[in-house]
Amino acid sequence: MAKRKLSNSQIVCFTLLWGFLCYLLLSSSQKITGQTVFAIVASAIIVFVPIYKNYRGRSGKKKA
Repeated sequence: MAKRKLSNSQIVCFTLLWGFLCYLLLSSSQKITGQTVFAIVASAIIVFVPIYKNYRGRSGKKKA
């Protein structure tokens, strides 16, 4: 199955949703532990690596 390109609005939506979920995680925890930091870093990798790959692939292929 072919990968679909992400639009700018989808990228913004994913980023805002990730930020909101991180805010909920941090505000509901009593203290910041290593497990909390690991969860945030792991989720950032899961969310932002595909966004970066999509953005890099889109900017590399300019139409003439």
